[in-house]
Amino acid sequence: MSELQDPYSLSPDKIKPPPSTFKERLKFLGPSFILSASIVGSGELIATTTLGAEAGFITFWVIIVSCVVKVAVQLEFGKHTILTGETAMQAFNKLPGPVFGKARWTVWTVLGVMIIKLLQVGGIVGGVAIILNMVIPGIGVPVFCFGIAIIVALMIFRGYYSFIEKFSLSMIGFFTIFTFASLYFLKFTPYHITFESIWSGLQFNLPKEAVAVAIGAFGITGVGGDEIIHYNYWCLEKGYAAFTGKNDSSEAWKLRAQGWLKVMKLDAIIAMLIYTSVTAAFYLLGAAVLHAQGFVPEGYAMVETLSAMYTESLGPHAKSVFLIGAFITLFSTLFAALAAWTRQIADIFGQLGWISFSNFKQRKRTIAVLAWVVPLLWALLFVFIKLPVLMVLTGGIVGSFLLFLVVYAVIHFRYLRRQPLFKPGFIYDLTLWVSILSIVGVGILGIFKLFS
Repeated sequence: MSELQDPYSLSPDKIKPPPSTFKERLKFLGPSFILSASIVGSGELIATTTLGAEAGFITFWVIIVSCVVKVAVQLEFGKHTILTGETAMQAFNKLPGPVFGKARWTVWTVLGVMIIKLLQVGGIVGGVAIILNMVIPGIGVPVFCFGIAIIVALMIFRGYYSFIEKFSLSMIGFFTIFTFASLYFLKFTPYHITFESIWSGLQFNLPKEAVAVAIGAFGITGVGGDEIIHYNYWCLEKGYAAFTGKNDSSEAWKLRAQGWLKVMKLDAIIAMLIYTSVTAAFYLLGAAVLHAQGFVPEGYAMVETLSAMYTESLGPHAKSVFLIGAFITLFSTLFAALAAWTRQIADIFGQLGWISFSNFKQRKRTIAVLAWVVPLLWALLFVFIKLPVLMVLTGGIVGSFLLFLVVYAVIHFRYLRRQPLFKPGFIYDLTLWVSILSIVGVGILGIFKLFS
């Protein structure tokens, strides 16, 4: 779709027949690339590696299950997007509950969560700055913080979807090579991984002492509430809903919708394969290198520890290469997060009546302003607080509540706003409820553990 067209409007001139073959569908993938760039970042590089260090290989299966099981909720959210053409906050503003001003409680709740999650991404900005400071010690961390904020703002403020998609794809390619190269080079160190070690982690064993770690792993890996909401905007901007057109209940619309839903499902599965593979690799890195030593570094010290390990085994140049790879991995989160945040906040402002989100020029102007304001706030928060791990953890906790809200919305979409022409089968519903119950169950256990 042209950058001069409004991807959020459903006009007849945008209708396009869906691709009919697997090869043709591949040409219309894209939202998954941005989603994967967002997911694979601080969570995988820091938190997943830490979990591997704490639990070892035995809970490796938890990581795989966690990444795979949540995709059903994402698919239902994406399905609603294509069939209705609604933005995430438009859909949330139609959920049952009290209204405050022009918006329902759900929209206000998301706004509150995003304000707190400024801390989380501020912590990631700090993490990227710390890594750059390791490479160039002569420049202070605060300088790097604001430098990163300005760079990511420059990349996002124009708001072009095609650039965001292509740059995300390039980062995915880089950090995928980086991650698996890191695993490969373990064979030249004392920490090489054997097939028996990996197989031991796929036996679905869960020792009592590893239960808490497993709950934590499920909570932080795979697609989260943020990414599910953000997927809505990328499906719209890619054109899936516009290509389908408004629902006129005709047979032609039904066939188009079925075709574009197939593209979206393939896109979501591709994303799942990418982030599952990279997450698993980071987990194995932590299990192989650190668990055997009984050593679990705190937060971003994990990066320094792993880079030092490669330096010992492969020479001084290995450290710089590893730090550059870690930088790209974390920067991918900032890039994709800012791109999505600008859309989501503008959408919230639209539901609150502060702007007209449906006005193409006004929306683009709002996104451009937010692209500068938001990253500078991230940088300011880190410079004042200076506790990156605590900041990331705080955002992760409120993110659990956001995931509950997403699950509530998905249940509402499935049963109270269902499309008669697209009644899902038993297997689909079973998969969806396994996903919902897993998310809710583990989320409740995690919150209970946090406050107990």
